[in-house]
Amino acid sequence: MLGLFNTLNLGARALQAQETGLEVTGQNLSNVNNPAYSRQRVQISASIPTPTAVGPEGTGVQVTRIQQLRDAILDGEVRDESSVGGYWTGQQSALQNAQTELGQFLNLSTSGTDSSSSTTSSTSTSSLSDQLNSLFNAFQSVATDPTSTAQRQALVNQAQSLTDSLNQASQSLTSLNGTLNTTLNNDVTSANQLLSSIAGLNDQIAKATASGGNANDLNDTREQDLEQLANLTNIQTTANADGTVAVSVGGAQLVSGNQVLDTLQTYDPGTGQLLVRTTTSGTNLTLTGGTIQGAIDARDGALRTLRTGLDTLASNIITQVNGIYSAGYDLNGGTGANFFTGTDAATIGVNSTLQSDPTLVQAAGVSGAQGDNSVALTLAQLGQQPIAALGNQTFSESYTQDATAFGFALSNANNQVTNYNTVNTMLLNQRDSVSGVSIEEEMSNMITYQYAYQASSKIITTVDQMLQTVIGLKS
Repeated sequence: MLGLFNTLNLGARALQAQETGLEVTGQNLSNVNNPAYSRQRVQISASIPTPTAVGPEGTGVQVTRIQQLRDAILDGEVRDESSVGGYWTGQQSALQNAQTELGQFLNLSTSGTDSSSSTTSSTSTSSLSDQLNSLFNAFQSVATDPTSTAQRQALVNQAQSLTDSLNQASQSLTSLNGTLNTTLNNDVTSANQLLSSIAGLNDQIAKATASGGNANDLNDTREQDLEQLANLTNIQTTANADGTVAVSVGGAQLVSGNQVLDTLQTYDPGTGQLLVRTTTSGTNLTLTGGTIQGAIDARDGALRTLRTGLDTLASNIITQVNGIYSAGYDLNGGTGANFFTGTDAATIGVNSTLQSDPTLVQAAGVSGAQGDNSVALTLAQLGQQPIAALGNQTFSESYTQDATAFGFALSNANNQVTNYNTVNTMLLNQRDSVSGVSIEEEMSNMITYQYAYQASSKIITTVDQMLQTVIGLKS
C-alpha cells in the first residue's frame, strides 16, 4: 500500500505534471504569431510503480519530455523551395529594375509582358524601334526636299534623340550592373553572418542536449537561419547525433558543429562581373539556387544579352550610315565627314558640326548639284534593308528581337515566382498542420490541464484531511 504520505506525493507529482502542461500551452499560445516557432507538447507517462503484496501499485504521473513537433522532411522541402524561390526572385528583381530604368525605351508591351508595369523613366517618349523608323523617315524627308535647311535640322534633331536614348540605355544598364554587384556583396555578407549564427546555435544546442535538456527554441531559431541562408544560396545540410547540423554550399562544407570552416566571398575573374568562391580555400562555387545566383544569371544572361545587342545595333548603325553618308556632299560642296561618332551604344553621337550648321548634312551624291538627293534617298532605304552583321535583319527587327528576348526572360521570371509562391504556400500550410499553433487546440488543452490540476489538488486536500483525522485519533 502507498500510504497517505506516498499518496500525497502522488498528488504533488500530478500537480507538477499539469502545471508543466499549462506552461507549455502558454508558451505555444504566446508564439502563435511567430512564424519560426513550432509547437511543443508535453509527454507524460506513469511513474515507476511500487511493488505491493497485491501487485505493483501506481505512483502517479511524471513528465518525460517536452516534445517539439517538427517534420525534418518538410523542413528540408521548405529550405529547398526557398532556394528555388530566392533564385527566381533574384532574377525578377534584377529584370524589373532594368524594366523600370529603361522604361518605354524597351516598349515591353510588344514583348509579351505587362505594359502596365513599365514606366516612362526614359527621356524618350517612344521605343527605340519607333525612333529608328523616325530617323530613316527623316532621311526620306531630306530626300524629298534636299535643299530644305528645316528638313536637315529635323534630321539632326531626330538623330540626336536616337543617340541620347542609346546613351541613356547603356548608362542605365551599366549602373544596374554595378548595383547588382553591390547586391551580391551584401548578400554574401548576410550569408556569412548566418553561417556564424548557425555555428553558434549548434554549440548551444549540443551543450543543452548533452546535459539532458531540450533545445526546442534554439532549434526553431536555427531552422529560421537555415531557411534564410537557403534563400540566399543553395545549401546542403546533414544532421548529427549531437543535435548539430553541418552546412555545405556548392559542395564545399562551411559549417561543422560549432566551427565555421570557411566563408563566402565575391571575386572579380577579370571581367568586372563578381562571382562567388570560398574565402580560405579559394574554391570557385557553382551555385544552383538562391538570390545570389539569380542575380548573377540575370546579370550575365538577359541583361548582358540586351546590353550586347544594343552595342551591336549602335555599332552597325554607325558603320552602315557613315559608309554611305561620308561619300555624299553637303550644300556647300563639302564631303568626307561622318554623320555619327562613337563605336557603341555608350559612345554613339551625332557629328557636333551638324547641330550648329545643318547645311553640312551630306545628302547629295554629286558636288554642287542642286536638288540631288541620292545619298539621302539611299540612307532612307537603309532602314528597310537586312544587315548581314545583324543576322540579315533590319535595324528595327534586330532591336525587336533583343527586346522580345528580354521581355520573355522577365515574363518567365514572373511566372516562376508565381509558381514558387503557390508551392511554398502549400508546403508552409502542410508544415503548419504539423508544427503550427492552433489557438482552438491550445485553449482546449488549457481547460483540460486546468481541470486536471483542480482534480490533483483535490487529492492533496483529501489526503490532508485524512492525515488530520489520523493525528486526531492519537489525541
